[in-house]
Amino acid sequence: MTRSKIAGIGMYVPEHVVTNNDLKKYMDTSDEWIQERTGIQERHYAHRTKETTTTMGVEAATIAIQRAGITPQDIDFIVFATLCPDYYFPGCGVLVQRAMKMKEIGALDVRNQCSGFVYALSVADQFIKTGMYKNILVIGSEKHSFGLDFSTRGRNVSVIFGDGAGAVVLQPTEEANRGILSTHLHSDGSSAEILAMYNPGTHANHWTEKPLATFDEAEIAQMFMSHKMIDNAELFPYMDGPAVFKKAVVKFPEVIVESLKANNLTAKDINMLIPHQANLRISQFVQQHLGLSDDQVHNNIQKYGNTTAASVPIALCEAYEQGRIKDGDLVCLAAFGSGFTWASALLRW
Repeated sequence: MTRSKIAGIGMYVPEHVVTNNDLKKYMDTSDEWIQERTGIQERHYAHRTKETTTTMGVEAATIAIQRAGITPQDIDFIVFATLCPDYYFPGCGVLVQRAMKMKEIGALDVRNQCSGFVYALSVADQFIKTGMYKNILVIGSEKHSFGLDFSTRGRNVSVIFGDGAGAVVLQPTEEANRGILSTHLHSDGSSAEILAMYNPGTHANHWTEKPLATFDEAEIAQMFMSHKMIDNAELFPYMDGPAVFKKAVVKFPEVIVESLKANNLTAKDINMLIPHQANLRISQFVQQHLGLSDDQVHNNIQKYGNTTAASVPIALCEAYEQGRIKDGDLVCLAAFGSGFTWASALLRW
């Protein structure tokens, strides 16, 4: 039976570290206030002009490809997960293909926010299992810092997020009891607006019903992005934190248990749980709910903040580099985020 294995893994975070105390310069907050609510102590911000979502992804990918013992020319498909691409379009996948001078391979972008990497991993897994591709590069990368509201008005969101990237190379394996055992994907759009960035977009909240032919030039020029959006600070992400928390603490453990049951395993069998680094309080709740010890869970939100699609591969890479994941270990990846979407992947390292 052919399965997908992680043949190489890499991560990248920018050099610039921003502490909670640094954020006090821009908003009414404190180190105590942030740590109490999120567990975050610091995060990394990309260079404003020299680093992008793509360039950070390339840095992580370079390490993953080297560890897999291949070259960029051996990659035959790219899956790139992000919510903050370099451009509105095209996506970052083709920019990675260009930057790494790869062959004219396929490139797919996944827009599932915090669960994006697990979704991307699942997509890549299907391609590997069917035999269509042999070396798939999966990247999760985010540059949040360019689009946050650094004011007291926006602090509930802005203190949470950081920049970074993680990447893996998936390859087929015939080894018994190794590789991705199963992936599990879910969504519920009934509360989509609880965690969202509404603008720019094509929804009609800002527009009248009058015919397009009656619009003047100024109105037409503002159909995609208006001065009203800028003046009213409507170009920043919105989050109802308590509502997201309530949903996450239900669906997070639920999708982990689903993956275990699908493989006739229990939480006691998990050697390492890598949860999406959304909030340390959520991770701690999930850990307690499943009865896992500190040795069975890897959290690094304290150092990096929430890096959305990059958080799972960054945490997975860090745990691997620290020797916390060994051959034969049962590893569970799980994420929950905007949409809402949630997902898990169970693999034997």
